[in-house]
Amino acid sequence: MNITRENIDHLNAILTVSIEKNDYETTVADVLKNYRKKANMPGFRPGMVPAGLIKKMYGKAALAEEVNKILTKGLNEYIQSENLNILGEPLPNEEKQPLIDWDTQTDYTFVYDIGMAPEIQVTLDEQTTLPYYNIVANDNMVNKQLDAYAGRLGENKVVEFVEDKDTVRGDFVQLNEDGTELEGGISAEKVIIAVDLMKDEEVKASFQSKKAGDVIVFDPLKAYDNKHEVGHMLNISHEEAENISGDFRFTIIEVLRFEKAELNQELFSKIYGEDSGITNEEEFRARIKSELEENFVYSSDYKFAIDSHAALVKDIQFDLPEAFLKRWIKVTNDKMTEEQIDADFDSFMLDLKWQLIKDRIIRDNELKVTEEDVRSLAKVMALNQFRQYGLNNVSDDHLENYANHMLKNEEERRKLVSKRQEDVIIATIKDKVTLDLKETTFEEFNKMLEK
Repeated sequence: MNITRENIDHLNAILTVSIEKNDYETTVADVLKNYRKKANMPGFRPGMVPAGLIKKMYGKAALAEEVNKILTKGLNEYIQSENLNILGEPLPNEEKQPLIDWDTQTDYTFVYDIGMAPEIQVTLDEQTTLPYYNIVANDNMVNKQLDAYAGRLGENKVVEFVEDKDTVRGDFVQLNEDGTELEGGISAEKVIIAVDLMKDEEVKASFQSKKAGDVIVFDPLKAYDNKHEVGHMLNISHEEAENISGDFRFTIIEVLRFEKAELNQELFSKIYGEDSGITNEEEFRARIKSELEENFVYSSDYKFAIDSHAALVKDIQFDLPEAFLKRWIKVTNDKMTEEQIDADFDSFMLDLKWQLIKDRIIRDNELKVTEEDVRSLAKVMALNQFRQYGLNNVSDDHLENYANHMLKNEEERRKLVSKRQEDVIIATIKDKVTLDLKETTFEEFNKMLEK
């Protein structure tokens, strides 16, 4: 086998692959021998089918398959040995590729077009200035988070009189139209109802200032205007709920008022652990502010990645083999129309340019992503998920187990590796360029992302 290269320009080349009989003759003969050993045809004993008949039946397919294997292997080895940074895959040349006659030819020529990535330079130094936004957690955000923590660890306490936001525990008994208890009717004990969720203002008003032992007569369907909700409240089936009507007697057992947890050492310890070192509200607020701003770093880095992407793609100018790439996209995406390819091509080119810039940064800075890097990222992502549910004090063993579970999923692992590699690239850019630091609020930052 022989491969020659004709450079059309610095982005396009033609590879001509010549395969001779001695390149494939032995392997094709071995394949046909193997076919003969396994052949089971009427009139012949197993393994005794004439070699000529086997060749007639399978020879052309075996030849084409083995030549294709040699061709593919040879192309890959040539591209690697010549250090060709190709884009996409080699495509058969539509003009120079000769017709192949598998019946008569013994030597074959294959002609391929290749598109090559240009050699680019990416300069990352103090001369390059990029914006970086530090998001500050204001008092309002700290108050909201503090309020959320206090609410999450709050509890219902028994009070004397009903107010707007209270819940009430009591017993339901279904009544006749004359107000007497309905024999065999529906009854439900120790039911908790929320006064503020009542749709009917008249019923809601009838609960105000009531206390344990008081009796209120009302139509629960009128109060809540939802048969499913009333059925669940009375612990009856959907069918029974569909037919329910009329008044019920509700006897109050107790009035419950939700009270948020107090800002004290117990709350501080429940949120951040016994060893947090937080002893007062000021330190608690400072910790919340720090935690919020620490989480904002991910958003800041995300915006920095977007800005870096846009700036570097704009500033680093280089050409690409566009005609080859359009053809490659069409060949590998046969369901896409010409119109779709044309519509998406500019975006594809921008993404490809960014990928080439990233590849150059990786090579120039010898960046690597280790297994430990990926595991650490998995643990960070796990911790962030727990924090969304207010779980800040998560043990390292628990995070390790969660990370192991994520890494066992190949798709999750692939995403984590890709994310970690992107993070390493952005961190390198951030470390080498001059940062134009800009302080902003979370609201202002989100408006920037919407543009």
